[in-house]
Formats: sequence, structure tokens, C-alpha cells
Amino acid sequence: MIFIMYMIKSPTLGRAHELVIERILKYGRYELDTEENERTVELPEPSNIHVENPFSGYMVSKYSNIQEKFMNEYVTSLLEGTEADFVYTYHDRLFHYDNVIDQIDLIIKKLRNNPTSRRAQAITWYPEVDAIAKEPPCLQRVQYLVRDGRLNQYLEFRSNDMLMAAGANMYALAHLQKYVADELGLEVGWYEHTSVSAHIYYMRDHSDLMVFVNGCNLHHLESVQKYL
Repeated sequence: MIFIMYMIKSPTLGRAHELVIERILKYGRYELDTEENERTVELPEPSNIHVENPFSGYMVSKYSNIQEKFMNEYVTSLLEGTEADFVYTYHDRLFHYDNVIDQIDLIIKKLRNNPTSRRAQAITWYPEVDAIAKEPPCLQRVQYLVRDGRLNQYLEFRSNDMLMAAGANMYALAHLQKYVADELGLEVGWYEHTSVSAHIYYMRDHSDLMVFVNGCNLHHLESVQKYL
């Protein structure tokens, strides 16, 4: 068996969002029901997005249901926290892990002391909570590498709604990368984002999907016809 990862190398985050939707519509093989009985189509292998500079070009696709005003609010909640009542937030998991550990501060301190470290990472998973949670976090791991005077960021998602969530995820997490880079006095480097289960809710989010299909002119794909 040959293992294939669906690679997307894009000049911008916004274009990466468009391309991953196209890949799922073209190569999505598994039509699955989630634990909440919502229908998805999923790529048969993990998907990887690479953007050399996440702040170059357009960061948000014009076909996204979420535009920059909301995304900037999401950035604030990621970096500073929110008073809203959620089961979990990435801010809490990264900056207040187990209500105690500021993992991002530890990363900054580690990279100041040892810029070549391969141990500058943070996790979001609480095994005792998330193994049985109804809504466990999708983002699992964040890792930073300092190379050639630039701060590179690698992210791993166990599950990723590429239509409705990925655009905001990428935008906010690129700003987290910039926050860490600024604290270290470094330039922002490459952004890399792996999704083990890259999928879309093609029935629930049909109208939003059609905006991408029409805007990106994907009607020529035979595999798209079943979702029209």
C-alpha cells in the first residue's frame, strides 16, 4: 500500500483555502456520518498545506463565509482569550493548559535560550477529558522551528472542516505565529498545516460550498456533480 499525502503548496493562505476545497471535491472518497450524524466527504489520506509566507498576498478567500472583520475578532480571542462560554478554547489550551501552563510563553523562552531547538511545541489534548468529550479540540499540536532568522510554524489537526473552519483557523494561527516571531524579534517564516481528516459538510453547508464551486469555477470536475 502506498501512502499519499495531499500536498498543497500555495502562495497565499486564501488561495490555499480554495485549493483544499477543490482537492476534497476532486479526490474525496469517503462519505461518512459524524458522531452527530452529519454527512461529510473526506480525503482518503491526510492533507498538507504549505505557504512560504502566510502574510503575503490575500489571507482570506473572497469566497469564504467568514471575512476579515470576524477573523480579526477570532485572532483577539486566540491571543487574549474571551469571556464567551465555550467547551474549550485554543487560547485556554495553549496559554493556560490545565489552568496552569502557558505553553506559548515556554516556547518563547525555549527559543530565546536555544534557537535551534526542535522541542518548541505545544499540545491541546487533555486525555482524561477529551477522550470522552463530545466536542474535543481539532487542533492537536503546534511546533516552531527557527531557521535562517525566520520563525516557521507547523500545525497538526486531527480533524478539519475545510469549508467553514479552515479559513479562520489558518488566519488566526498565522497571527499566533507572528505573535511568537515578534516576541523573538524574528521574521515570520513558512506556515505548514496538516489535517489528518480533511473534510467538508457538503449537505449541511451546501449553499456555502456552492459559493466556492461557482467562484472557483469547479463545475468541470465530474466528481463535483454529486454535490450540486
